[in-house]
Amino acid sequence: MNDDLRIVVVGLGYVGLPLAVVLAKHFPVLGFDISGNRIAELSRGHDRTGEVDAEQLRHSTLNYTSAPDSLAGYGLYIVTVPTPVDDHNLPDLSPLRAACAAVGPALRRGATVVFESTVYPGVTEEICGPALEAASGLRCGQDFFLGYSPERINPGDREHTVDRITKVIAGQTPAVTELLARVYGKVTTGGVFRARDIKTAEAAKVIENAQRDVNIAFINEVAVIAQRLGLSVHDVLEAAGTKWNFMKFTPGFVGGHCIGVDPYYLAYRAKEVGHNPEIILAGRRLNDSMGRFVAERVNAAMGKPGRVLVLGLTFKEDVPDLRNTKIVDLVAELRRLGHQVEVHDAVADPREAADFYGITLIGPLSRLAGFDALIGAVPHAEYRALGEADLARLVPEGGVIADAKGLWRKTPQPPGRKLWQL
Repeated sequence: MNDDLRIVVVGLGYVGLPLAVVLAKHFPVLGFDISGNRIAELSRGHDRTGEVDAEQLRHSTLNYTSAPDSLAGYGLYIVTVPTPVDDHNLPDLSPLRAACAAVGPALRRGATVVFESTVYPGVTEEICGPALEAASGLRCGQDFFLGYSPERINPGDREHTVDRITKVIAGQTPAVTELLARVYGKVTTGGVFRARDIKTAEAAKVIENAQRDVNIAFINEVAVIAQRLGLSVHDVLEAAGTKWNFMKFTPGFVGGHCIGVDPYYLAYRAKEVGHNPEIILAGRRLNDSMGRFVAERVNAAMGKPGRVLVLGLTFKEDVPDLRNTKIVDLVAELRRLGHQVEVHDAVADPREAADFYGITLIGPLSRLAGFDALIGAVPHAEYRALGEADLARLVPEGGVIADAKGLWRKTPQPPGRKLWQL
């Protein structure tokens, strides 16, 4: 690795920005994002994702650009763009193709392009390589080289940060693998793991989240069974969790940019090679049905249409990330059943909620009152802290308090309300 290695990080979201900041402690780094607004806010020292604080941004040597013509002449390009699914749950590789189209013209001979985006096995070499060739006029594997090092960012997680986790790496050649080992080895105390090849690294990443998705699907199915037995799944899990080897997962709405998406990538590739991925898709179907299930149970508890307050819209507690949140399924089903639904979120950006889903967030929570039903959908800290008096204000006597995430299991409940728990 040359001491003067210069790096471009393509995509400055939840994954790219934290990576770029830690890389900039050791290398000259340029952060590229197609959003001029994103570049402007980062230049002011503000990260709307909350992954990097203002002080870190102010003291970082990271440079920013939204101009593709600024990318020429770098030795290493790290692509961290999203890989969503389309309306039919098929892989949408358009952000990845766009990144290749931007990087390709900037490539010089000897450069390396590393992908961190989650993909199915084969995408890096079979799709990205040819796309870069077409955009650059260079030959992949001779003039420029490929690598893969899957992202493992967990939004809101302050323990398993990019500078502490083990990085899986794989290069098109042994020399590229060693380059990645030295680059990533400089920025993480968790070390690096050299995968056998790029496809192996791609497969390892995509099954990490598919495994978690299937495990949560099992717990969601247990929750449905528990409901029919008149039990709370949270009580059941609390008891079962006392066994030393019981794997602890909780039920809920499984969305987000990884767990709610990655299994579809693996399933797509499985079908391409002639295998029907029964367990993977069964888990996805079950998890995707939870919004409808909770809406139906709350509707039954209410007995008739009314005003419903849903607490939480983001896909995960205490993070502002709205990507692929399944709370929108809950809201849509409640409205289909005739309810007037209002949504509050303690951390989400109201503009993003409106732009992404057409949902107007209301608040502040302290001024809200008098709903026929309250649904605790996302366990943000503000909602976990609600006490008996708060719940009584939000839901008068005769109303329904629906706890889908076990927020208020230990909280005294105001008398005269119907309590429904998942």
